[in-house]
Amino acid sequence: MLKSRSGGQLIVDALQIHGVDTIFGVPGESYLPVLDALHDSPIRFIINRQEGGAAFMADAYGKMTGKPGICFVTRGPGATNASIGVHTAYQDSTPMILFIGQVGNDFVEREAFQEIDYRRMFGPMAKWVAQIDRADRVPEYIARAFQVATSGRPGPVVLALPEDMLAQTVEVADTLHYTPVQAYPSPAQLRQLRSMLEAAARPVLILGGSGWDQTACTQLREFAELNHLPVACAFRFQDLIDNARPNYIGDVGIGINPQLAKRIQQADLVIAIGPRLGEMTTGGYTLLEAPLPKQTLVHVHSDALELGRVYQAPLLINSGMKEFAHALSQLGQLKNTARWQHSVAEAKAELHAWQQEPAIFAKENAPLNLWRVVQDIMRLAPADSIITNGAGNYATWAHRYFRYAGLRTQLAPTSGAMGYSVPSGIAAKLIAPERTVITFAGDGEYMMNGQELTTAVQYRAGVIIIVFNNGMYGTIRMHQEREFPGRVSGTELHNPDFAALARAYGASGEIVLTTAEFGPALERAIVHTATHQLPAVIELRYDGNLITPGATLETLRQTARNTGK
Repeated sequence: MLKSRSGGQLIVDALQIHGVDTIFGVPGESYLPVLDALHDSPIRFIINRQEGGAAFMADAYGKMTGKPGICFVTRGPGATNASIGVHTAYQDSTPMILFIGQVGNDFVEREAFQEIDYRRMFGPMAKWVAQIDRADRVPEYIARAFQVATSGRPGPVVLALPEDMLAQTVEVADTLHYTPVQAYPSPAQLRQLRSMLEAAARPVLILGGSGWDQTACTQLREFAELNHLPVACAFRFQDLIDNARPNYIGDVGIGINPQLAKRIQQADLVIAIGPRLGEMTTGGYTLLEAPLPKQTLVHVHSDALELGRVYQAPLLINSGMKEFAHALSQLGQLKNTARWQHSVAEAKAELHAWQQEPAIFAKENAPLNLWRVVQDIMRLAPADSIITNGAGNYATWAHRYFRYAGLRTQLAPTSGAMGYSVPSGIAAKLIAPERTVITFAGDGEYMMNGQELTTAVQYRAGVIIIVFNNGMYGTIRMHQEREFPGRVSGTELHNPDFAALARAYGASGEIVLTTAEFGPALERAIVHTATHQLPAVIELRYDGNLITPGATLETLRQTARNTGK
C-alpha cells in the first residue's frame, strides 16, 4: 500500500534506495524538508563551511568509490559556489549529483530572491540539468540522475528542487536501484587490435579516465606484463597501475619526462585506454598531432561522442573501462612481442633517472630539500596511503617523484582547479578512515578551501595536510617571469602562520624549515592522526626561488631577458 510522503522525504528515500551513505553540503532554508527527512535517515550528512568545499568533497567521493558523490546546496550563491566542483567533475568524468534548493514555482521567472535558471547556468558543464516541479516525479528524476551520472562517460548531474515541491505531499511508488550501462568492444574490433599490436614495433599504452575498478586495473596490468607492453598514465591518473611495476614508464601530462615524450612521438602505435586526449595529456596537442597523428592511434573511451572529437584514428572503440579490460585479458599472449621487449626496460630506466634528486638542490644548497620530503613520505607512510593535491607548481613534487601503489591512491583534479586539495583529503579520510591520507597543498591554494579543516575536526577525519608555503601564486609567477621578467604583479602573497591557524581549529600544527625536521614532523603527524582521529598540518617554509625541479625564478628571468622578452 502506498503511503503519503512529502517531496523532501521522497528525495531522501530515493537516495537510500540508490545506496547513498554520505552526502556533503551547506544547509539552506530552500531545502528544509530534505534536512528534516535526513534527521531520521541513516545517511551521513557532512556539513561543510562553503559550497565549493562540499562540491569538491562530492567529486572526491565519486572518484574514490565509483558511485555518484552527492552534494546539497541552497539556491543562488550556494549554487554558484558549488559550480567549481561541477566543472571539475565534468572535466574529470566523475559521477556526481548536485541538488540545489530553488524558489517555489509560484515565484519562478520573476528573478525572485536568489533565483537562477540552472538549466542555462549548468548546461555546458553537466551531463543533465533538470528541475523537479512535481513531487510525484521525484523517484523518476532521481533514478534517471543516477543512471545518467554513471552510464557511458561518467559525469555530474544537477537537479533543482523548488521549495513548494519539497513540501508537497503525494502517494507514489519507489523505483529500483540504478544499473549503469556501458558499451563493450566488438569481436571485430578486438581482432583488429590484435593485428595492429602484432604488427607494431614501438607500441605504447596510455591509461586514463574514470570507470576503472581493481579488477580492471589488474587485468590490464597482467596483459601488459604478459606481452611486455610499456604503460604510461595520463595526467593525474598515475594510480591506475602500481608505479613500481616493471612496465610502468611514467606520467603523460604537465612537466612530462622529455624521454617519455620522445618515446610517444616516435611510437608507431599508441593505444589510449580511457583518457580524453585533451590539452594536458597531449602536451598541448603536440605529442599527438591533430587531427591526424603521425602514430597509428587506437582510442578507447566510454563516450562515443569523445571518439574522433579531436583525433581521427583507424580504430575507435566505444567501451567502458571494466568491459574493455576484461575483453583485452581474453586476447592472451601476442605474437612478435620480442621486437619491443627491450624498450620496456629502457623506458623504466629513463623514468628512474627522471626521478633522481634534481641538481637544483645541490646547486642552491637549499635548507629544505623538497625531493627529500617526498622520499620521507614514501619511507614513512604506508604503501596504500592516499595522496591528494589541488593545482599549482607544488604538485610537481607529488606528480614527478611519488610512486603511487595502485588504484585509489591518488586524488587530483585534471581540471586544474585550485582549492581541491583540502576538501579531497578530508573526503578521502572520511571514506577510508583506516588508511593514511596525505594532502599536498600550496599556500595560495590552501587558502581557497582551508576553512574545511574545521569540518575535518568536527567529523574527526585525521588527514595530514602539508602546506607548501613559498609566499606566492607559484605557477602564475613562473609564467610571469617567462613573459614579463622582473615585473612582479599580482602574484605575491602575505600568509598567516598556517601551523598556528591549524591549532586554532583544533588540529595539530608544525612549521618545518629544514630537511632534517620534516621526517620527525611527519612521524608525529602520523601518530597524532591515528591516535586522536584529528587532522595535522605541517607547514613547509621555503625559498620561492625554487619554483620547479628544473629551474629557479632567477634562471627563468635571466633566460627570458636573454631572449628579448
